[in-house]
Amino acid sequence: MKQRNVMEQFQRSITYGVTAGEDGRMTLRSLLQDRFHDIEAIIIADIASLEIVDSRVEFRRAPTSDCPKAIERLELLNGFVIGPGLSRKLAEVFGGPTGCGNLRTMLAGLLPLALNLQAAAGLRDDEEAIAAIHEKLLGTCAGYPRPEEDR
Repeated sequence: MKQRNVMEQFQRSITYGVTAGEDGRMTLRSLLQDRFHDIEAIIIADIASLEIVDSRVEFRRAPTSDCPKAIERLELLNGFVIGPGLSRKLAEVFGGPTGCGNLRTMLAGLLPLALNLQAAAGLRDDEEAIAAIHEKLLGTCAGYPRPEEDR
């Protein structure tokens, strides 16, 4: 009889959300859940400058009692301006033996939402918002090439 691998039917969910506050700040929230993890990350950033002003993470469930030690590095994000260099910053903060690959993954998907919120500020129509976001994100990925980068 074949021995069953507990990871054969593994599911992981990561959700992202962003909310603009009346105080000129945005709250970015990510939640990662699977059979071993329940992690929530909350980042507060200034809407105008995209500077991270506060960050917190809660490990509600983790495979080891050492996992939450990665939170000690979180304060290194405070003061960082979301934009170019984001991937490098996340690797610096959450890479290596004192970091957490799950936090790096969560924040790499979450923080770019700040750019979208800022680019679409004041717009109420989806088409206008998409156009504004497109303009703001030109040159940042394959989906938003600069005209000279078109093939």
